[in-house]
Amino acid sequence: MSPNDVFDILILILLITCALAIARMKDLAAAVILFSIYSFALCLLWVHRGAPDVAMTEAAVGAGITAVLFFYTLTRTGRREK
Repeated sequence: MSPNDVFDILILILLITCALAIARMKDLAAAVILFSIYSFALCLLWVHRGAPDVAMTEAAVGAGITAVLFFYTLTRTGRREK
């Protein structure tokens, strides 16, 4: 098993763990933060796979703009899920 395979497996485990944690979160602000971590991990995977253009888009949209919009929505609604 090459170091590249190990990196891919670790990133994929991180992605699956983040996705499961996001789905189980009751604190929506923490879910947004985990979603940003998920997006950054996906960005690392895209860079490692040789798609820097997709990685930059994921970083800008997935971790940047989406997180800002989610936090704005949380200020207008509420932080805790009922």
